[in-house]
Amino acid sequence: MKITMLKADFDRIYRHALAESPREACGLLAGIDAPDGVLEIRKVYILTNTDHAEEHFSIDPREQLAVIKDMRAAGLAPLGNWHSHPASPSRPSQEDIRLANDPRASYLILSLAEQDHPVLNGFHIEGGQGSRTVRKEDLFILEETENHD
Repeated sequence: MKITMLKADFDRIYRHALAESPREACGLLAGIDAPDGVLEIRKVYILTNTDHAEEHFSIDPREQLAVIKDMRAAGLAPLGNWHSHPASPSRPSQEDIRLANDPRASYLILSLAEQDHPVLNGFHIEGGQGSRTVRKEDLFILEETENHD
């Protein structure tokens, strides 16, 4: 799977994750599933980690509902979520894998382990509780001049 997002959206996630560190930051992703199979992230939502924890997150359900309404109003589809790992690599933790309950979603993880070199990766997680498959997705961060349209 190929995912694209604008650098401005990456920067927004990065700035928020830094501000929330050492707690995990989180949010949702919206966009379009293009005819060529590319997931184009068109909007990044910054949400509250109601756990206020360093190694896991929960999204505020009221904020999530408001975001879904906003996505629908904008004609965008939910594509997945993102969260930060303040001190660990950009890969799903066992808890991330266990809690991944939407096989259509992309899960983006931003590692701040080296703050001068943030690493953002996308993952697809599917399968039953005993046999989850994690596959890294191809993520491309585009400059504004490389607009999706």
